[in-house]
Amino acid sequence: MARDHRRITAAFRILSPPRAPTDAGFVHPTLENDAVGLTSGEAESALARHGANTIPEPRRPGALTRVAAQLRDPMIMLLLAAMALAVALGDLTDTAVIALVIVLNTTVGVVQELRAERALAALRQLSAPAARVLRDGAAVTLPAAEVVPGDVVLLEAGDIVPADGDLLSAHRLQVDEAALTGESVPVEKADGQVSAGTVVTRGRGAARVTRTGSDSALGRIAALIGAQRPRPTPLQRRLAALGRVLALTAVVLSALVAALGLLQGRPLAEVALTGISLAVAAVPESLPAVVTLALALGAHRMARRAAVVRALPAVETLGSVTVLAADKTGTLTQNRMQVERLWTPAGGEATATGSGYDPVGAVQGDGGRESRTDLLRDVVLCNDGDLLPPDGEGKWRPVGDPTEVALLVVAAKDGMAVADIRAAHPRVAEVPFDSTAKRMTTTHTTPDGGVLAVTKGAPEVLLAPEDPARAVVRRWAAAGYRVLAVTDQVGAAVPRLAGLVAITDPPRADAAEVVETFRAAGVHLLMITGDHPDTARAIAARVGIAAPDAEVTTGDDLGDGTDATQVYARIRPEQKLAVVEDWQRRGHIVAMTGDGVNDAPALRRADIGVAMGGDGTEVARQAADLVLTDDNLRTVAGAIEEGRRIHANVRTFLRYALAGGAAEIAVMLLGPLLGLAVPLLPAQILWINLVTHGLPGVAIGAEPANPGLMRRPPRPPGESILNGLWWRVGWTGALIAAATLAVGWWAADTGRPWQSMVFVCLGLAQLGVAVALRARGTRPRFLDLAVAGAAALHLAGVWFPPLAALLGTTPLTGSDVLAVTAVAAVPALVVAVTRRRG
Repeated sequence: MARDHRRITAAFRILSPPRAPTDAGFVHPTLENDAVGLTSGEAESALARHGANTIPEPRRPGALTRVAAQLRDPMIMLLLAAMALAVALGDLTDTAVIALVIVLNTTVGVVQELRAERALAALRQLSAPAARVLRDGAAVTLPAAEVVPGDVVLLEAGDIVPADGDLLSAHRLQVDEAALTGESVPVEKADGQVSAGTVVTRGRGAARVTRTGSDSALGRIAALIGAQRPRPTPLQRRLAALGRVLALTAVVLSALVAALGLLQGRPLAEVALTGISLAVAAVPESLPAVVTLALALGAHRMARRAAVVRALPAVETLGSVTVLAADKTGTLTQNRMQVERLWTPAGGEATATGSGYDPVGAVQGDGGRESRTDLLRDVVLCNDGDLLPPDGEGKWRPVGDPTEVALLVVAAKDGMAVADIRAAHPRVAEVPFDSTAKRMTTTHTTPDGGVLAVTKGAPEVLLAPEDPARAVVRRWAAAGYRVLAVTDQVGAAVPRLAGLVAITDPPRADAAEVVETFRAAGVHLLMITGDHPDTARAIAARVGIAAPDAEVTTGDDLGDGTDATQVYARIRPEQKLAVVEDWQRRGHIVAMTGDGVNDAPALRRADIGVAMGGDGTEVARQAADLVLTDDNLRTVAGAIEEGRRIHANVRTFLRYALAGGAAEIAVMLLGPLLGLAVPLLPAQILWINLVTHGLPGVAIGAEPANPGLMRRPPRPPGESILNGLWWRVGWTGALIAAATLAVGWWAADTGRPWQSMVFVCLGLAQLGVAVALRARGTRPRFLDLAVAGAAALHLAGVWFPPLAALLGTTPLTGSDVLAVTAVAAVPALVVAVTRRRG
């Protein structure tokens, strides 16, 4: 066995020249011999002279600009009006409290804006394009920012051109220049120049870099574009509309409170300030900050779970996903192709042993090795893959398409000298694989001076309808194999069938469990593949997506009115767009996974585009909303859970904040009817709002998901954020108000400092409700600490002399505080019991 391993290693080692440890591929086959690129030292010098290959970011706003933007918020402007009125009245106490609220809200807003900018910068770094260049005579993959003038860049379908350059070679090269010219039709490139930011859609080529960074064509255009403020998310727009309604309602009710004060003979200035303060307190002005923080924290959590969010709106939209259209290869399966069966007309069927990309194993069959020689020779020649010898970890390293690497591995297992075959049959022409033609053809010279053409592709394309090999194809496909047919042609002779190859991509170990996770969450999981329908059906049955006899929709069936199914086969990448649009017409929120150039339109059209960050193309990553760094479908389930968690937390905060605001209004309206002339002073109202909506509000936005969140169906796409909440807000607010008014009436009746006790009860009751609304089944965490800190601050309002003087409160005895706390806990207990039962 050791001798076999050394022989195989030697056979593969001469496929490509020695390369640096970071090598990610072999030297471009169409390059001239003198196009060796730069050395590492030359590249470092060029980078020092020209700078990084990046476009300068727009100038960030200064501190004063950020503060001014925060002060333009309608709720803050209302506070400023209240403070101006307090200054005019000479009320230093209320002026100080309102100023404190404004400073804290503005500070939180500015800090959150800076944190969001840093988070987005980190996301840009994670999703930054990469480039393949020649360094020290070998191809290496490095960040596009490190490309310098003089580098030789290797380009293939799916790459984004990292810099301007002159073409050195091109083979069927086609470039989409829409990003620069607006021209929608890709341009054929045989020579001339390529520009930064354009996309290679077909073929391959190589270019010597001439301009980078701001000197490139894309950089010059970017310099003319001003910075644009990020658009608010759909959730933020709905909440802004809600805020306007609540503000109007609060103003009307506050005017009513002011009118009652005037009827009681209180001064006009006092009742005006009370009314404005109540309007501000009744509206959750911290809601935008809580939502933005929840979205940013969600994006951060997803990044830690291998899901990079490219735009914050995607975080919330993920929670609404009802359909996930997933590629089979690499998401449901391991993307480690393995040839298990071979068939030739002369030798019949053979079976290959071994696993993975380790080329150690055997091929056993009745026909003998000689019957498979031509087939294995052909799959080695019609092949752009490579397999590098074991690295320091002892693992063989595949380079190129996994299917093509698997073909090289099976040839080596059967004793074929892969490097010798390629050396003896130099390639002189090729037609790369095309998803429409479903085949690839290469032409070679033979040792005797002849010409050999080899084609591999889909059996339905290469086999005649009456060919008996079709029976083998049907049998293998029904067993879940991907089947390739291989033909060859020597000179002008008639093409002949060299044989069939059965390839499998085993399902991921956790595929069935992930499928069940989506099913429990009410998300329809679709499997899309270019494989044979029988293969698709077999894999879908193995992972639990569909029954063994499930209906399969093929690419030819799309658009003819066929009902949507969960399994799609023989789908070309561009047909995925039709699948997405079909499910969207049915009213679904669709997430779509993809990794290729042709996947980009479907990724862009889907409500959530999900790109594979490991094996996917840069075009797919740039078109997507979510990039998976581990290419694992389980990560999408985690992202959906994160979106649902954020939406649930925002609803929880709304219930908490609106119930507290309703309670404050009720206390101010009903208090005078119970003999409580002025239930709360303006400063006291603002202080309650500050301590209850500050840290506790942020903590609610960061609460973990409820354990059963992924066992519920997704919410309807058009559902209001407050759907089903109004009743809960109403009775929760009524409970808080009733407890507070009861404390005030009892305190007034027994000669206690009733206003201070109303102040303490109203704040503690709201904080108790925050704890009662916490995520179920979670251990003490940030919310508990936030509520404890807020409660301490609130009690300091009656016990800390300077603060008590500022707020106009009277110190309470320990027994009074205990009595108030007991009553304030009643609303929280009722909320907790009803949530547990519900």
